[in-house]
Amino acid sequence: MSVFFYFEDGYYYLTTAGTALMVALAAAALLLAALVLGRKKRVEKAFSVKMLTFSAMAMALAFVTSYIRVVNLPYGGSVTLFSMLIVSLIGYWYGPKAGLLTGFAYSILQFLQEPYILTPLQVCLDYFFAFTALGLSGFFRNRKNGLVIGYLAGAFARGLCHTIGGYLFWMAYMPDNFPRAFTEVYPIVYNYSYIGLEALATVIVLSVPTVKKTMERVKTLACS
Repeated sequence: MSVFFYFEDGYYYLTTAGTALMVALAAAALLLAALVLGRKKRVEKAFSVKMLTFSAMAMALAFVTSYIRVVNLPYGGSVTLFSMLIVSLIGYWYGPKAGLLTGFAYSILQFLQEPYILTPLQVCLDYFFAFTALGLSGFFRNRKNGLVIGYLAGAFARGLCHTIGGYLFWMAYMPDNFPRAFTEVYPIVYNYSYIGLEALATVIVLSVPTVKKTMERVKTLACS
């Protein structure tokens, strides 16, 4: 038994010290994001505080909406109330550095929410890499339709991380009677089913003119 986790029934579980470590890492990621935001040239202190406030509010709202599950799949993964979009907004507002750092902090919160531990690489693929990828929206913040494109890029990258983890780790836990012909595509179909469904619903909502204008106003408010 480690100080940070213990093994039981084929899975690793966090100890109290392990949970405290994850909380500390999330806090460190947020602090690093604060330092990155605060180092922008010719940015007033009040503006930096606004950036931190908007980022913290978005991450908290994303974490809350991740509990609101429209569809919940049996082996993990769910269609949530636009939680991926809310995380992606941080990158869309403030760029890739802020988006990726706060995405990493959010990934730790997701790990604490439902920790499944097989190996360190599996944890990275299913949590740290997957949810940090939502910050990729920051690379598209100044492009036409940048929010939709950036959001889809982050959602695709998140699905790719889960899919790789599925091939490397989770297929070994399929029952013996699982159809062998389906094993080659199952991780792709499984992971992109819920991610794709949420992404489709999100893009439809974002295409509504009123919502589109509101998102632009929020960006102006967040960045002014």
